[in-house]
Amino acid sequence: MSAPGTVIVGAGQAGVQVALSLRELGYDKPITIFNNEELLPYQKPPLSKGFMMGKIAQEGLYLRNPDYFARAGISIVSEHVDAVDRAARKVIGRSGTHTEYEALVLATGSRNRALELPGVELDGVLSLRSFDDAAVLRERMGAARNVVVIGAGFIGLEFAAAASKSGTRVHVVEAASRPMARAVTPEVSTYFTQRHMDRGTTFSFGDTVQRIEGSSGRVVSVHTAQHEALPADLVLIGVGVIPNSELAHAAGLATDNGIIVDAHLVTSDPSVSAVGDCAVYPNAFSKSLLRVESVQNAVDHGRLVAARLTGNRTAYCAVPWFWSDQGEDKLQIAGISLAGDERFAKGDHMSGRFSVFLFRAGSLVCVESVNRVADHMAARSLLKSGRLGRVTPDIARSEDFDLKAYAAKEVAEA
Repeated sequence: MSAPGTVIVGAGQAGVQVALSLRELGYDKPITIFNNEELLPYQKPPLSKGFMMGKIAQEGLYLRNPDYFARAGISIVSEHVDAVDRAARKVIGRSGTHTEYEALVLATGSRNRALELPGVELDGVLSLRSFDDAAVLRERMGAARNVVVIGAGFIGLEFAAAASKSGTRVHVVEAASRPMARAVTPEVSTYFTQRHMDRGTTFSFGDTVQRIEGSSGRVVSVHTAQHEALPADLVLIGVGVIPNSELAHAAGLATDNGIIVDAHLVTSDPSVSAVGDCAVYPNAFSKSLLRVESVQNAVDHGRLVAARLTGNRTAYCAVPWFWSDQGEDKLQIAGISLAGDERFAKGDHMSGRFSVFLFRAGSLVCVESVNRVADHMAARSLLKSGRLGRVTPDIARSEDFDLKAYAAKEVAEA
């Protein structure tokens, strides 16, 4: 029997990155990834964008070629993990299998938040989290006449853009007063609202769904608090996610809206790490405990844990950044903003090329960019160098200020 190595629970971007980086760093012990799905590990962001619009095939989603994992000596087990025995250092699979570990990495991700509403069980009421979800939605979208999207977050709006492009009538219902309210500034919300409306999408803000009705088991309408029945033959529920921390909690690890880790992504058990969407960690940019749902966060978490497991122990301080493609528009965010941050926009709203600069205590902390990739990359460069905070409101407001040129100068001097 081989010696225990690293066991990774979760085959998403974060978990797979741990395995990939371990092998790249010369780790020669066994690596086992437990995967809840039968498919090979794949990317999830394109599911609501490129894949949904038919631009990316299933094979284009895979994180690595089908034969890579066998060649790299990475074992993928398609089985749900029911328990972790920390005393014996074993994970227990649903079939009763026991797998020993020297190091355990929890990359359990998150799941869609459910809506407790009459009618959610009807055929045609769906969510989007997995490849199977996306495949069904893409097929149904092509035949749908009326789509209702519940929730105006990134996923809901990305799907709305894809559905409207296919010629389907789309109505988005959102409880908040604007789209992406927890993630972006009002300026960005206003721009994307108009862009979606230009494509024919209708919005109901400050509204909630009361029930979903059907006929012969299939959805036909969505009823909200403020409107009459909205016709629907396809409904997407996208009202946020919940971290999958139950396995960690049952194993006695510290949890609170996720699995709590320190700056090295170590849980309350030194032999157990947590990475990706499920991990709550001390964020160097917000100066608080934070749980981040992004590919960047997942990849950087995975790399840091692999480095630590191979002898290079460092604190996590990667630059947080996010993106969302909605139709022809690209939204990119560098940094972490908080309520109350001072802000102003620069650029051309009319042409859809502008950035919103956010300041805290007189220093730039976050840049939201709409179709201005150069601004986004410059902000990330400044964040990484630790010099983003040198940009004050007075500097940024000057007419000749160019973030890309400023970043190039600052980084060169760092």
